[in-house]
Amino acid sequence: MKKALFVAAIVVLSQTSMPAQQGAAVVPAPASAVDEVFSKWTSSTPGCAVGVAAGGAPVLMKAYGMADLEHDVPNTPDTIFEAGSVAKQFTAMAVQLLASDGKLSLDDPVRKYVPELPDYGKPLTIRHMLSHTSGLRDWGSVESIAGWPRTTREYTHAHVLDTVSRQKSLNFDPGTNWSYSNTGFNLAAIIVSRVSGMSFAEFSKQRMFTPLGMTRTSWRDDHTRIVKGRAIAYTESNGEYRIDMPFENVHGNGGLLTTVRDLLTWNTNLATPKVGNPKLIAEMSTSGTFNDGKPLEHYGLGLFVQLYRGVHNVYHSG
Repeated sequence: MKKALFVAAIVVLSQTSMPAQQGAAVVPAPASAVDEVFSKWTSSTPGCAVGVAAGGAPVLMKAYGMADLEHDVPNTPDTIFEAGSVAKQFTAMAVQLLASDGKLSLDDPVRKYVPELPDYGKPLTIRHMLSHTSGLRDWGSVESIAGWPRTTREYTHAHVLDTVSRQKSLNFDPGTNWSYSNTGFNLAAIIVSRVSGMSFAEFSKQRMFTPLGMTRTSWRDDHTRIVKGRAIAYTESNGEYRIDMPFENVHGNGGLLTTVRDLLTWNTNLATPKVGNPKLIAEMSTSGTFNDGKPLEHYGLGLFVQLYRGVHNVYHSG
């Protein structure tokens, strides 16, 4: 079956990534040119929302296609989408905020906070998890091998812990290789909850979403919760769309419910922080290193870091 991924699309242009003459005005592309790019999404299809900012100020926000095909609800810039792995940078930020509070260190062993994790005989730190250098197997892949792929049963963080606790070895020694794994970010969300004394969702709301005015952003920590203005997810096969909503409560690796408008606010914060600080954000958006000192080159903490046409590009897909 062909999967169609319908999530919020966001492009941010800023003075740090878009050289311009001193004092020159930013001239956005004509709205008609943007409309042409997204012309395939109509009142008969799902779709997306797109936002563009320059110099920290939004210059365009538009939406295309439908948020709910069954009830004829169109997408808008305030439609709430589940943003997939774009969520990982928020989890990394939450951990960093606790580190700034002095309540943990990124170089703490994970077992200090998650004793359910086996002792692998090698130092496995929070930093390893946030940079995908932990060697932890992706729990969803393990469950798939066991015959229960994600989307086939209602998974929770308790299931994640149970799966991880049974993994008696790693794919490689922590800090020696890179392999994308959702497991580390689920464990990071659990650590935030255990250290802060509140749910990961509540910590995120108090320390990130509310201070930034991200009023339409939350976590899918309860997939049965009513979320006003949320887009329905669909899968497509032979031109026919069917509902394909997630029914698991696992989050931190993904599960972020948000809007293009709120994501533009978040990106502004990464440039001129109100939540966090420049040093913290620089660490998130700077490539890490392996144990031997060799550069990781393409990943920081919850964010990909690469050059694109000579421009420092910090991003995450979802």
